[in-house]
Amino acid sequence: MTKLDRAAGSFRAQAQLALVDAHTQGALDAATARLRGNRIRAWEEQGDIEALRERGREARSRAIRDLPRYLDDFERAFTARGGRVHRAADDAEARAAIVEICRSAGAKLVAKSKSMVTEEIHLNEALEAEGMKVVETDLGEYILQLAGEHPVHIVAPAIEKTAEDIAELLGAVDGEPVEPQLEALTLKARKQLREVFLTADVGITGANFAIAETGSICLSTNEGNGRLVSALPRVHVVVLGMERVLATTRDYAVCLQLLGISGTGQRLTTYSTVLTGPRREGEEDGPEEMHVVIVDNGRGQIRGTRYEEMLSCIRCGACLNVCPIYRKGGGAAYGPVYSGPMGAVLVPLLAKAPDLPHASSLCGACTEACPVKIPLHELLLELRRDLVADREAPWLERLGFTLWSFAWSSSFGYRLSTTLARAGQPLAPLFARPWTRGGQRGIPRLQKRYRDR
Repeated sequence: MTKLDRAAGSFRAQAQLALVDAHTQGALDAATARLRGNRIRAWEEQGDIEALRERGREARSRAIRDLPRYLDDFERAFTARGGRVHRAADDAEARAAIVEICRSAGAKLVAKSKSMVTEEIHLNEALEAEGMKVVETDLGEYILQLAGEHPVHIVAPAIEKTAEDIAELLGAVDGEPVEPQLEALTLKARKQLREVFLTADVGITGANFAIAETGSICLSTNEGNGRLVSALPRVHVVVLGMERVLATTRDYAVCLQLLGISGTGQRLTTYSTVLTGPRREGEEDGPEEMHVVIVDNGRGQIRGTRYEEMLSCIRCGACLNVCPIYRKGGGAAYGPVYSGPMGAVLVPLLAKAPDLPHASSLCGACTEACPVKIPLHELLLELRRDLVADREAPWLERLGFTLWSFAWSSSFGYRLSTTLARAGQPLAPLFARPWTRGGQRGIPRLQKRYRDR
């Protein structure tokens, strides 16, 4: 039974709010176009990008096929270097393990780096319920924490915020206004977060990858906060989705390259950090304790199914930036954690979300952009088939398609139904107002007979 919660409200209702918000539309268009353009340029500069993508697909697929073995290998290697591993079957076990680690450390202040898994398991709320102060140190996450909102993009969590929005939020912290300029906003956030880095009792990060061969945790960031959160506090906790394991350092080299060029169009992220256990004798920095909490939370039940390829996702966000549905509907419509095409596939596999498989035009742009070649649009079709088999669709919709399939199962039924459709075509605009709203689209007339032009 999955433990990933789905936000209240249907996809259509939430997306409708974003569609009529010119502020959100402008921010989405600008940000996703920039990220998409950066990726395309980086892929073109790469040379044989298809060969690299194939190597990435093979590395991820191999790890998922033999996941239990590689998780065991990682645990052995990590504990041999002084780290501690905790296995969590669901979100409740993960929260309990992390709360106990923080409680044992006497934590009052917890500094966090960006982690989608901690969003998934509602970690902040659990720590705050124990009286601990939790501060997000990734700039985008920090902005959203101030706004009381959830991330809407995997790579750029505050993608729907403009510079003016951010200036207002940061200025409200200390009552000192700040100019809506990138450098001024960055300096303001740095000033507000510096004391958090220096005084935090526990640092919590996610992990882009974990390497079974060496027992290493890999972080990729562009702000450096991941290094500060993992090195300065006495205790470092890594929250690791079980599928993020790679077999070898060679596989990591491939996936690290794909992550940078596909996520932000960089050859490599600014900070690529590899952590292998806590501080050792004679070392000057690093945590005294390092814990890795490996989270299942429904992932194990995906292995061995036709959806197994979804576990290969490296969380680069490339599919979001090309998706016409995400770029208009926004990230909030998908729920509080995973959005875009990857979220439309993953969330229904982890939670009840019958609306999300329909949040796609099935244009295939997501599959084309995926660096590890996950056939996202095909998986969405499979999920739609499952919804039909589970009778999740509204009864009127099921009745309509049943009658349609019956009518078109014979030539007589086909001719009769199309004749009636042509006769009733003048009434079509009454039933297709959502499609024709705004005057951008019309309804093509049905022809009496197909003509080869």
